[in-house]
Amino acid sequence: MDFRPIVLVSGTLLASLAVVMCIPAFVDFMNGHPDWEVFAICASITLFVGVGMALTSRSDGTKLNIRQAFMMTTLSWIALAFFAALPFHFTSIDLSYTDALFESMSGLTTTGSTVITGLDIAPSGILLWRALLQWLGGIGIIVMAISVLPMLKVGGMQLFRMESSDQSDKALPRAAQIATAISVIYLILTVIWMIAYWLAGMTGFEAVAHAMTTVATGGFSTSDASLGHFNSAAIDAIATFGMLIGALPFILFLRTLQGDFSALYNDSQVQWFLTTVLVLILITASWLWLSNNVYPLRALQLASFNIVSMITGTGYATDDFSNWGSFANPLFFLIMFIGGCAGSTTCGIKIFRFQILYASARTQIRHLLQPSGVFIPYYNRRPISDEVIVSVLSFFFMWFLTFTILAFALGLLGLDFLTALSAAATSIANVGPALGPVAGPSSTFQSLPDAAKWLMTGGMLLGRLELFTVIVLFSRTFWRG
Repeated sequence: MDFRPIVLVSGTLLASLAVVMCIPAFVDFMNGHPDWEVFAICASITLFVGVGMALTSRSDGTKLNIRQAFMMTTLSWIALAFFAALPFHFTSIDLSYTDALFESMSGLTTTGSTVITGLDIAPSGILLWRALLQWLGGIGIIVMAISVLPMLKVGGMQLFRMESSDQSDKALPRAAQIATAISVIYLILTVIWMIAYWLAGMTGFEAVAHAMTTVATGGFSTSDASLGHFNSAAIDAIATFGMLIGALPFILFLRTLQGDFSALYNDSQVQWFLTTVLVLILITASWLWLSNNVYPLRALQLASFNIVSMITGTGYATDDFSNWGSFANPLFFLIMFIGGCAGSTTCGIKIFRFQILYASARTQIRHLLQPSGVFIPYYNRRPISDEVIVSVLSFFFMWFLTFTILAFALGLLGLDFLTALSAAATSIANVGPALGPVAGPSSTFQSLPDAAKWLMTGGMLLGRLELFTVIVLFSRTFWRG
């Protein structure tokens, strides 16, 4: 395998990360905080390594083959996480490298799990760095879902290879132009939410940080109490709407701006996702009202925010839903798996895979009732090929196998049943908080043993890269070519 294109791309991304690292350095410098020196040194090291990798790996410009694409995707995310961890390790918050890598991987994968306490008094540079990592991870995920994963045919994503080209060839024929246009949309949405948060009562710094982590559906906050710190219905509503926007396919926003105003409304994935969210909110709000004696409007506010936060994998919290009663834990545990739409910043299994399984199961039932009939499953009014169905079924099997192995391994390390199960789910699904008193919405993962944090760091990477992108590297066939 020719590793030069892989090293070139990884080096370019590291150089870009170094430039972004200068932003929190400038903020700390302006605030007179000595951490600016650490950010500056870390940025210099990252830039040196990145530029060195890029300059020593010039290639003839040929396109990446499939094996190189798998390697590039996985190694780039790992390299970015390792260098992004340096400021967490060397600044005044003084995390161990295990904790620093956990935090950086959680940021870049927009998971939102944290090991940092005392966020309310943490330096501005570190808070901004956490938000920037999630913001960069969010746009990286969208671009990867549009351009890389469909080519690799991971978990049924080949469906969107055809759709993304069909939807954009007329006005934007090149993939680079599509990525640029979507990045502009992503930036505009961030600015809109920043202004909305500021008008709702946040300070300018808080508005910037939360706007980045809302649109990226990341969930890092500037306070230990997350958005519950503000105790504002307006802020909760802004965040809820922002998380929903981040969970929708960004390619459809582009189509809408190109004049197809029914693109979002007519997409079956969007319809399924919004319907699922609405039903879950109504069920949860009814439970809070009837069983916990919460006033209806307050119940609707709590249910809307926390359901949307968990199903999109954002991980914000305004209340410890572990204390909502026996119904809450299994509900929130199950919705961790769902996720949002393909081509969004969200995590989890994704709605379109449930749609494909449903269509396949429905077709199978009709076959059983009418064995001689010919029935074809459809997704978005298009027939689903056998290749896509097998790909999705394989993804489900590997997803739950990986989840089971991770939960079992965490249990072996001494974690209790609820913590082990929910920590495995939250890392694979890139959600953020787990369930229970140890690592629930009102706690952090700081108390977990280092081995558990390494396992969860690996789980976050696997979940973010759709499992097969990483797992295929452990195949002997891959290395034989």
